Amino acid sequence: MHTLRQDPRWQVVGLLTTVTDGYERIAMHGIRREILLAQARAAGLPVLEARIPQACDNDTYTASFAAALAQAAQRWPGLSTIAFGDLFLADVRAWRQALCAGLGWDIQTPLFGADTTQLAAAMITGGLRARLCCVDTQQLDADFCGREFDAALLRDLPAGVDPCGENGEFHTCVHAGPMFDRALALVPGERVLREARFEYVELSLG
Repeated sequence: MHTLRQDPRWQVVGLLTTVTDGYERIAMHGIRREILLAQARAAGLPVLEARIPQACDNDTYTASFAAALAQAAQRWPGLSTIAFGDLFLADVRAWRQALCAGLGWDIQTPLFGADTTQLAAAMITGGLRARLCCVDTQQLDADFCGREFDAALLRDLPAGVDPCGENGEFHTCVHAGPMFDRALALVPGERVLREARFEYVELSLG
């Protein structure tokens, strides 16, 4: 988002994410919806939610995603491009491209091909502040969950772990940065292991 906002060719008008019904959390990240809404307010952007059930197959996901894009097209006539933060997984980008093309949308991946070691360091130097909210314990020790995404964390990451978590090693929750007009106070709580694999930390607004 921040990269696109610095590019005069683009105007960012809104955000889109998936929210799991019942849990009222962002899928995969496990972040509470109230934090998502606080992030959107800090970014000065509306957020559209693709609502998915707790047990969600690909067809259901696609239908929900399509409905959210239809809502976006209705809200912003002429809008036909959606951006993703993919970094180097070509198969994921190709899947997104095919999905969106089938719905009449183009995609942008402005960070694709970036050196993730340099990118992680640049984001931190540029003022981005985030906390690891989910860790895949098959790729990274559970004790990394809840830590701040900072220079110390980058130094501590084992060899083979991408510093931006692009292989799904970890997910983050951003609480400050140049894309926000205010910082969010995140309070970490208890940690829980789900599906015998994914370590989550409970985050709440302070």
